[in-house]
Amino acid sequence: MSDSPSLAALSGLLAQQASVLAEALGSPLAPPAYLDLVRRAQGIDELAEQVLRLCVQQGRDAGHTWQEIGDLLGVTRQAAFQRFGRPIDPRTGEPMDKTVRMADAAPRALTIVKAVLDGRMDEARQSFDAQVLEAFTDEARLNGLATVTGLVGAFEGFGEDEPFVRRIGDHTVVDIPLRYEAGDMKARVAFDTDEKVAGIFILAPETP
Repeated sequence: MSDSPSLAALSGLLAQQASVLAEALGSPLAPPAYLDLVRRAQGIDELAEQVLRLCVQQGRDAGHTWQEIGDLLGVTRQAAFQRFGRPIDPRTGEPMDKTVRMADAAPRALTIVKAVLDGRMDEARQSFDAQVLEAFTDEARLNGLATVTGLVGAFEGFGEDEPFVRRIGDHTVVDIPLRYEAGDMKARVAFDTDEKVAGIFILAPETP
């Protein structure tokens, strides 16, 4: 268990910082001091994420499955793997880089999905790569929307949850929750390394 010392050290630091924050919350504060509370809470959140990652890795090392970890965290096994897994790139044999470098991926995806749903295709197509630009004709858009309407009725708006952004292979992928008359769906936008749209779909919410 090579991670044990790091986990112990991080856990101790997390407990210490949480104790300091609890003590600060118990004292009278002038308004500017609340920003310090935010800073301290953010540091605790970052430490807690590191502790959680190490705990998940130790669970995996001990033989627990992604299904078990996902069930514990209330997500699918694929979502757990995408967040905590360390896949090896079969092309290079090296760990895959899962860093999301598109800081504006979520708002860009949301803008594109809104344009597609509203029929503003000239605007949406400005972000498409060559393959999507050729395939996603007006007819393809209407056929796709008709299929979704046949399944869940009329579009009512966007879901309350925030868009989910992650790196999958060479793509930055954004899932956006959608509300329809008879059920929920999600829009998925995949950006390539040139930050062009390499895929855009409307899927069932449970689709990995």
